[in-house]
Amino acid sequence: MDIKHVVVLMLENRSFDSMLGMLYASDNTFDGLTGTEQNIWHKPGGLTQPVQVWKSPDFTPTAACIPDPDPGELFTDIHMQIQGLGVDGKPNPGPAAMGGFVDNYMRQPAGNPATDPPPDPGAAMHYFTPDQVPVLSTLAREFGVSDRWHASAPCQTWPNRFFAHTGTANGYINNSPTHFPYTMETVFNRLDDVKQSWRVYFHDAPQSMTLAKLWNKALTHFGLFELEFARDAKAGTLPAYSFIEPRYFTDPIIGKMPNDQHPPHDVAYGEALIATVYNAVRNGPGWENTLLIITYDEHGGCYDHVVPPKATPPGGANPDGFGFDQFGVRVPAVIISPYVPKGSKIRPAGTTPFDHTSIFATLRKLFGAKSLTPRDAAAPDLLPALSAPLRNNCLVSVAVPAIAVTQAQLARSAARAPNAMQTGLSAAAMVLPTAGANVGAQIQRLTGSTDPVPAHATVGAAAADLAAHVKAFLGQF
Repeated sequence: MDIKHVVVLMLENRSFDSMLGMLYASDNTFDGLTGTEQNIWHKPGGLTQPVQVWKSPDFTPTAACIPDPDPGELFTDIHMQIQGLGVDGKPNPGPAAMGGFVDNYMRQPAGNPATDPPPDPGAAMHYFTPDQVPVLSTLAREFGVSDRWHASAPCQTWPNRFFAHTGTANGYINNSPTHFPYTMETVFNRLDDVKQSWRVYFHDAPQSMTLAKLWNKALTHFGLFELEFARDAKAGTLPAYSFIEPRYFTDPIIGKMPNDQHPPHDVAYGEALIATVYNAVRNGPGWENTLLIITYDEHGGCYDHVVPPKATPPGGANPDGFGFDQFGVRVPAVIISPYVPKGSKIRPAGTTPFDHTSIFATLRKLFGAKSLTPRDAAAPDLLPALSAPLRNNCLVSVAVPAIAVTQAQLARSAARAPNAMQTGLSAAAMVLPTAGANVGAQIQRLTGSTDPVPAHATVGAAAADLAAHVKAFLGQF
């Protein structure tokens, strides 16, 4: 085994059970769904109704967007999802039973009736079958899947992506209120310390642009995925570490739909992105030296039956009152390399599960970088999973799903109100320094100042404004 390139694609807001729970029959080697799991919905008026996990018989464009509307993903939402409700209607203080997904979903604020369907209590309990997400499922079976990978914290997207990049969420449990500038030391800086290359490939706006320690590296280390990733893979010039961010926004001007798989975004677009990434890596000259990891930042309110275990706190301040001593809900994780035995079911050797800091734990093992926090120092790495002799006869390519987007679909998606991730990215874009500006001065200006609050009514308006800010930040694209 000679790994010189680690590539990570981190998608959005899907649980393990919702995407891969039916990949194999559930047994002692694979902790998936049996099909009988359920939540009890505590309806108004004291009535109750069991709601079981289920699949859509036909993979229609509507089914590909379930759950729609978007489930809750705030820290308080996730606490309710994990704990379930007691008889008093409050989160159960007893042992966690993963019983609150339906109750929490049905307690979300009403959406926009012009763009959002009425909530269905079963939406949060929906799962996809392997034939409905064939790219992710094929790669999981051809290489390896981990049913022991949890989000780093029972929190929203930003805290979990921060764990992937910095080994901590700096004490913050939600995307907002924002706390610019985010000045945590990063994986990328640690790689610089040991003279290892890295690059962030993004579609519309990288969430990693929120990290102030990367601002003076943006011109040389951030690149558009659609222009640069396949080119670099084909040329054999991928860096030691590539982090790929999906498209988060609908852009009706260029006719692009989100491919992040964030509910209620169509998962087929994310499938196409996964296939594109795999095909580029598999057919590049660096294949024999590459580890590709496909995972998701958090579960996004989609059901999973496994209770998150306790976690090593990352240390530091806890301004929101949570010690980050518990992992979040399980998320899909597919581990790809010519050294991964076909059909692997990958679990760490000890009781600590994989989480997003396992990415940096793996990078540290490969390149000798120093740890960032006690959390990543305690994280299991992925190198033991790379135990097969070189398999250059493995899957040469996967079919990229062909999806014909209509103007009506674009218009409907662009007319939605921005979700929490989109709103946070819009705020982040507003505080970015312009290319060539004094980064230190910008950090000083933001310290202690009031963070901006975007006022975009629609995703389309947010996407247009965001593009202008990101272009000024990078000075190109």
